[in-house]
Amino acid sequence: MEELAEMIQDADTDQMHHSIKVLTKGNLWPYILSLMKKEGKVYAYNLDKSVESRFGFKPSKIMLYLVLYSLEENGLVTSSYINRRKYYRITKKGIRELNRFKKLLKIISDKL
Repeated sequence: MEELAEMIQDADTDQMHHSIKVLTKGNLWPYILSLMKKEGKVYAYNLDKSVESRFGFKPSKIMLYLVLYSLEENGLVTSSYINRRKYYRITKKGIRELNRFKKLLKIISDKL
């Protein structure tokens, strides 16, 4: 997390600011799936703090809920209520898609 937080803090050109925004807040789903893979279930309301703690940026709650809705609609996560709180878990399909995304990033990185 420290490296990413430093990159965000040290960004001093419009190009770098834009790239960081697109690869973080503009592309939340892999961060959310990664947290679920590591933690098991996640409570949606605290997800912004979890993303900030692990990855160094804090997305808005509304954006997180929109992404969670999309992830669930696409079968990448499931949800369940525990004591009136809604928790989300990554599915096998979600794990496969996260791994595919990591592979994509590696391919792009290697080409650069």
